[in-house]
Amino acid sequence: MAKEDIRMKVWRLMEERGIATFPRPVFHRIPNFVGAEKAAQNLRELPEYKMAKVIFCNPDSPQKPVREAALNDDKIVVMATPRLRKGFLLLDPNTIPPNNISRVSTIRGAFKHGDSVEPSTVKVDLFVAGSVAVSLDGGRLGKGTGYSDQEYAILENSGGLNPETLVVTTVHDVQVVEKIPREEWDVSVDVLVTPTRVIRVT
Repeated sequence: MAKEDIRMKVWRLMEERGIATFPRPVFHRIPNFVGAEKAAQNLRELPEYKMAKVIFCNPDSPQKPVREAALNDDKIVVMATPRLRKGFLLLDPNTIPPNNISRVSTIRGAFKHGDSVEPSTVKVDLFVAGSVAVSLDGGRLGKGTGYSDQEYAILENSGGLNPETLVVTTVHDVQVVEKIPREEWDVSVDVLVTPTRVIRVT
């Protein structure tokens, strides 16, 4: 099945089953989903997450609970700005009042409280990507704009990733599909985290 057909199938399924949440409709977005908070909690249980000091995260709605959890867990969050228009922001929990963390983990709050950061000045321990669909062998589909692949490439080329940096995504179970066609520039996922399970790609 072609990439765009897989995207359309997942988006449609999420809308039809009432899995999709704000912002809607989810077509042409990294879709927010019922259970995103539970998926973020499951992500927190990963040993690699617990050891990570710096976490990169995409700016989309379904990963807002991941950004919030990381800040509450005293981890530095490096967040891509939408469409990379303003590069990367650094969110330091030591400079954010605890009652502001939920707000800072939104795009608007991150722009207000975060600082612009050069990718070459960070060392990311865990890379969290948003996904429309993922496969059990680590294939990943975004919304088709290629920003996640660009973000990874920028960090990798600037030395902002550790050699053992894991790529993780949080998705609903219906976003896990059998097979995804791959191009050479596509970033593979090491761990898929859903509200009900954690899948390590072998």
